[in-house]
Amino acid sequence: MRLSLRAGERVYVNGAVLRVDRKVSLELLNDATFLLETHVLQAEAATTPLRQLYFAVQTILMEPANADDARTLCRSLQAGILATVTDPDIAEGVVGAGQLVETGRLIEALKLIRGLYPAEAALMAPAPQAGAVIPELTISSVESPVHPA
Repeated sequence: MRLSLRAGERVYVNGAVLRVDRKVSLELLNDATFLLETHVLQAEAATTPLRQLYFAVQTILMEPANADDARTLCRSLQAGILATVTDPDIAEGVVGAGQLVETGRLIEALKLIRGLYPAEAALMAPAPQAGAVIPELTISSVESPVHPA
């Protein structure tokens, strides 16, 4: 696997954080679990149920020492989402992500969860209020100039 990184970019490999000081290409010669900085979700950005699930899976990957606690949190978040969500695509995705996590395919689980963000956003978008009054536009009468015939 070849990774191309820009100057100052970080990559998380098997729980270690690597930062490069210049543009570089890395070649991973054996099996390694890695996460690019652009896919890392900061804790303060985990503001929706799917983002919280993503953060829990990400923690399993990035902090192997805390993986057991993160797996427990992940299972709890999945159960909560499945108990409340009515969208079949989200439910199916959450179940699939859970199966990927249980089999150690964390990167694939993260990718699957990220793909569910638009559906979650659509569900969480504020619905128009019932009975909302939309002001009418009126055109005031304008005297037209009288043209002599």
